[in-house]
Amino acid sequence: MNNIINRVQGTTPKFFKILRNIGLTLAAVSAAVFASPVALPTLVTDIAGYLAVAGSVMGAVSQTAVLNEEV
Repeated sequence: MNNIINRVQGTTPKFFKILRNIGLTLAAVSAAVFASPVALPTLVTDIAGYLAVAGSVMGAVSQTAVLNEEV
């Protein structure tokens, strides 16, 4: 558990920062679709659900990438 905390607090490479931001954007877009006051087709809400999962996983994995890992 201590290793995970150290990885999250470590320096993240630039590529993974970009991926993390894309993941957060996908999650935000899906949240906006779910919060929409208009009734949307089922296909749109299904896609928004998949985007939420993909964005969350992308953000979490990207945040745990570290620049220099000690073996």
